[in-house]
Amino acid sequence: MNLSLRTALAATVAATALATTLATPAVAAETTETLEYVALGDSFAAAPLVPPIDPSNLLCLRSLADYPHIAAKAMGARLTDVSCSGATADHFTTSQHAGTKPQFDALTAETDVVSITIGGNDTGLVATALGCVNLLPKPLGTSCAAKNTEDGVDTVKARIDAWAPKFATTLHQVRQRAPHAEVFVIGYGNYIRPGGCYPTQPIWDVDATYIQGAVDHLSAALRTTARQNGAAYVDTYSLGIGHDTCAAPADRYMEGLIPTHVATPLHPNANGSRAIGHALASAVLSTTTRTG
Repeated sequence: MNLSLRTALAATVAATALATTLATPAVAAETTETLEYVALGDSFAAAPLVPPIDPSNLLCLRSLADYPHIAAKAMGARLTDVSCSGATADHFTTSQHAGTKPQFDALTAETDVVSITIGGNDTGLVATALGCVNLLPKPLGTSCAAKNTEDGVDTVKARIDAWAPKFATTLHQVRQRAPHAEVFVIGYGNYIRPGGCYPTQPIWDVDATYIQGAVDHLSAALRTTARQNGAAYVDTYSLGIGHDTCAAPADRYMEGLIPTHVATPLHPNANGSRAIGHALASAVLSTTTRTG
């Protein structure tokens, strides 16, 4: 379909109201056109190991309960989820695995909504986080904060700053392939609170603050670049307050180094994906209301 997002959502709302009034779901199906939603991104989007696993591409370790699926259900959208664990921005235009198409192949002129989470692998944040693990308390180990800021230069933040223009190019390419779509950039979340929670998570206090600061720096780069290129930004830090890896297992949205739910370490679990999905759906509706 080739509707504006506003028109499509208005049709969905009207059809839902009609179906509720007349109790005739068939009428709703005939009077609304379904939003075409494409989800792009890495493992933050794909939610690897969260059940049920998407059998369509096992190499991507994609979940059928990841945030794109949650958002699509909330919006009543038709989802094409091509997010893939381990993806970088290069995999938007090149194949990541044999038999896996570039993610941008999913975009068309009929696409209404696009979501993107990318950058964690491009900038080496995953490796940086793992390098912050200290199984023994201070001073028996090495601080990743000290290592990554030697000579007064923060090498992690420098990598993020150097990568940001590439993300701007990515957003431009999305616009070329899906000219009618509303684009939503989803930031990385609240992994660990200031000062950490050693030994619950084996990361020293100074390093916990440092690594979350690096995540925040990447999210800030995503937010700034999104706004400069006509895309909306969805914050996931705020909704994760009190739900980081230091929280009680039942309260966590993000899994720690030793998961307490079926999920990959340092990634959203089912609860986290659900919260992010609903935040994205709300952002889509909010954007539509402001432009309506």
